[in-house]
Amino acid sequence: MDSEHKQRKISEKIHNIEEKIDLKLLVFRIFDDPRPKYIAKVTAIDKVINILILWMIPESIRPNYITVFRFVSIPFIVYFLLSDSYMAAIILFGVSAFSDAVDGAIARTRNKITDWGIFFDPLTDKLLVTIVGGLVIFRFLSPNLAMLIILIELILGASAYFRFEGKVVPAKTVGKIKMNLECFGVGFIFLFLVSGFSPFLIVATYVLYLAFIFAVLSLLVYRSI
Repeated sequence: MDSEHKQRKISEKIHNIEEKIDLKLLVFRIFDDPRPKYIAKVTAIDKVINILILWMIPESIRPNYITVFRFVSIPFIVYFLLSDSYMAAIILFGVSAFSDAVDGAIARTRNKITDWGIFFDPLTDKLLVTIVGGLVIFRFLSPNLAMLIILIELILGASAYFRFEGKVVPAKTVGKIKMNLECFGVGFIFLFLVSGFSPFLIVATYVLYLAFIFAVLSLLVYRSI
């Protein structure tokens, strides 16, 4: 009887563990259910990326994996910057920034848009620009411009969260343009750091102020102000 009782206890524990695992998987599955195609049309850039790059990426690679890579890359970029390893920082930042276009192209061209991706992709972009971009702009270009960009990113993020009450909101075109301009601006600062060619800083300044203008437009598009 003792043996049967022990076996029953073990079976119950295993069953409880399996239920907990299934529940966790269900949570992830809810986030990963494919979203309707109308959320984001396939853009011309998506088509170019699909022709040039996506054929090298297996179907098993989901866009969310690339988003996670971009998030994980942020502390490494910061480390390289603080240790004055500018070449490593610029390479990793370039790959990380470009991965934003790649995961979006995969999601839209392969119909793998998910709630998880819609929420975390722009959040990761904001972290990349706010942390890495803010640090670089503050140290090497303009503390005031850095604070402006960080402030407006915080306003956009907070406004989206409270206005839409935590619901997923697809990124608008103007927001994507803003993100790309910010990445290009930071990229030009990186080019100055590795080359010492001061005109790169001038270009970075104009590009980042243009990004700021698109950030203000984002506030209007999202009706944040």
